[in-house]
Amino acid sequence: MTVIIKTKEQIEKIREGGKILAEVLNKVAKKVAPGISTYELDKYAHDLIKEKGGIPAFLNYRPEGATSAFPASLCTSVNNEIVHGIPSKSRILKEGDIISLDLGLKYKGLFTDHAVTVAVGKISKKDQELLDKTKKALEIGIWAAKGGATVGDIGHAIESFVNRKYGIVRELAGHGVGVKIHEDPYVPNYGKAGKGQKLIPGMIIAIEPMLNIGKDNITVANDNWTIKTADGAKSAHFEHTILITEGDAEILTK
Repeated sequence: MTVIIKTKEQIEKIREGGKILAEVLNKVAKKVAPGISTYELDKYAHDLIKEKGGIPAFLNYRPEGATSAFPASLCTSVNNEIVHGIPSKSRILKEGDIISLDLGLKYKGLFTDHAVTVAVGKISKKDQELLDKTKKALEIGIWAAKGGATVGDIGHAIESFVNRKYGIVRELAGHGVGVKIHEDPYVPNYGKAGKGQKLIPGMIIAIEPMLNIGKDNITVANDNWTIKTADGAKSAHFEHTILITEGDAEILTK
């Protein structure tokens, strides 16, 4: 495992990029409403990033082992889709849906990653609770990410908070980010306190809990990208890029 400790100059650029990404994703989230297509949200995100002098990090991104490159700038995952949903003109959002918006930005040659899950119109109390708890799980993971702690401390904090009330997606995790869109270390949303990679000041990681109303089992759709819950239950996903410091982590995507 090769963890990249970022230089002061890199941190400054990533900080700038993170602010832009947060602003863009916030605008995209506000556009979510019944009747809009996921394609429109993707186009809006793409245009905003370009306007700000950035490059959409996910567009044409092809991770190791993938059969194809990702065809869009924004991942739009609706209801029982966990992550990597492909935007489409025919996917029209309707009242009561929930949608995860996951966006990556390359700015001045460096990467940040950020995701939120939002309600489409009025949603059920059960779904709202899923969104609130997943967002809280992210906050708790960030709180645990202090310099000198470990990746296991982050996972343990999230898992303890969730306390089996929701399924925790185990095959997907947070990760290092900055020089590349995905770097070491691997940051799972479960784990043992004190285990795994030590968190060193200057490390930049993305923490991203994905919680399901049902079980934690997943399945991959026919497009080879979209990951869904195996039982069809709804899923939520929140993510921030953070900087490890001597004390509390600094959230770069806000």
